[in-house]
Amino acid sequence: MISFKIKRFNEFSLSELYSVLKLRAEVFVVEQNCVYQDIDGKDEKAIHVIGYFNDVVVAYTRIFNKKDYFEEASIGRVVVAEKYRDQKWGYDLMKASIQAVEDIFGEKEITISAQQYLTKFYNSLGFVQTSEMYLEDDIPHIQMKIS
Repeated sequence: MISFKIKRFNEFSLSELYSVLKLRAEVFVVEQNCVYQDIDGKDEKAIHVIGYFNDVVVAYTRIFNKKDYFEEASIGRVVVAEKYRDQKWGYDLMKASIQAVEDIFGEKEITISAQQYLTKFYNSLGFVQTSEMYLEDDIPHIQMKIS
């Protein structure tokens, strides 16, 4: 079973930080063949939701309070290691992240910039599309919100 830890940037061990950045690079840069600046200077402001399976980082998001990224609170860098996607842990990860936004920031309205092909996944969690398609790092995205 997957378990989650919620941490501020300064609470990461070097090993945890390395594991999170490795996972993000494996998926967002290598798997999606997208050259972009993942380390964007926002990690220090974010709260990090880290999913572990057998003490290995297998899932991750970062969450922001309102006005730190979007006007509303937000969730980003949603990632599950390819090897574990058949476990449907993306749902558990997003539910934990939504709950963390509510618990930490007291916010129920959340905005995400979602890869368009994941629209049904985010719809199943209560998000609705609020923008037309736009390209972000040459990948089709849409803005979605939940409230």
